[in-house]
Amino acid sequence: MKKIPFLDLKQPYLELKEELDQAYQRVMDSGWYIYGEELRAFEAEFADYCNVKYCIGVGNGLDALHLILRAMDIGEGDEVIVPSNTFIATWLAVSYAGAIPVPIEPNEKTYNIDPNRIEAAITEKTKAIMPVHLYGQPADMDPILEIASRYRLKVIEDAAQAHGARYKGKKTGGLSDAAGFSFYPGKNLGAFGDGGAVTTNDPVIAKKVRLLSNYGSLIKYTHDVKGFNSRLDELQAAFLRVKLRHLDQWNARRRKIADHYLQKFTCLTFLILPEVPSWSEPVWHLFVVRTPERERLQKYLASCGIQTLIHYPVPPHRQCAYRDFSNVSLPVSEKIHKEVLSLPISPVMDENDVEYIWNALEGFKL
Repeated sequence: MKKIPFLDLKQPYLELKEELDQAYQRVMDSGWYIYGEELRAFEAEFADYCNVKYCIGVGNGLDALHLILRAMDIGEGDEVIVPSNTFIATWLAVSYAGAIPVPIEPNEKTYNIDPNRIEAAITEKTKAIMPVHLYGQPADMDPILEIASRYRLKVIEDAAQAHGARYKGKKTGGLSDAAGFSFYPGKNLGAFGDGGAVTTNDPVIAKKVRLLSNYGSLIKYTHDVKGFNSRLDELQAAFLRVKLRHLDQWNARRRKIADHYLQKFTCLTFLILPEVPSWSEPVWHLFVVRTPERERLQKYLASCGIQTLIHYPVPPHRQCAYRDFSNVSLPVSEKIHKEVLSLPISPVMDENDVEYIWNALEGFKL
């Protein structure tokens, strides 16, 4: 029986072994492991990739979002509009800043925040909107930016799953006031440990994020504010520089897999497939289907050697961490979280893997 893991993290290393080993050796030979040439080079290269002026490497994706909020002076008593359907890190960033997350239901076809629901949630305490480019598909940014402009709100992209995705031809990370990226190993652009970055065209935000991420210091042992320790180290920056050169090629492989899925699975009545608007160029960090038969289908696919995951089984407002939201009803999000199932998709898969998954799904009995 063929085995298809949900994600193979070893194979990309083997594909780039020579380049990655050289990057490792270069850093080790330098004797410099924090705030050095590799980080400066990666920040410049990733800024260029995202078509923005500034990139600041930080410890992880959650820190990236949190530091953006702090840099915008958003905090105690403020409200930030967030998607109800997302990984909890989006909400946690708001809470860490001392602000209050205000959840908005998603468009059920794209799973991203529904711009038509945002305006009704705005109050005098609202300071920002934080759309998530969920599963690697861009949120519908134009109406979000228009609403933000009318109400003088900041817009922050949670681009943790959307490295290289495009909205109306423009890359995520440069569509708003600032964006937060994660380089968690499983991401399209993943490090070999934790890592993150902030991208922006705003020099004030860039300077504040850099200040806050380094103990509130721009000059060693001089601390202007009470900052944090959140820095992308030299090894991870060096590895990311290598992987960045291959990102577009790897994203193209993901798109090819997703296209095969979308073409083949259309006739499977027990699956609801993701929809891609004409203005969207997703990078398919995840390929998420929905089915009321999720538990049975997941067990069946496992018996066929196909590993699947659930992103995410419990929405943020139903987590114990947000028990103060226990009386909030978000039926669209709750329905989605009960039905979603993520199928394998990665740049190391091929058409034979897709065919195997297709044959397995064809054999599933309702």
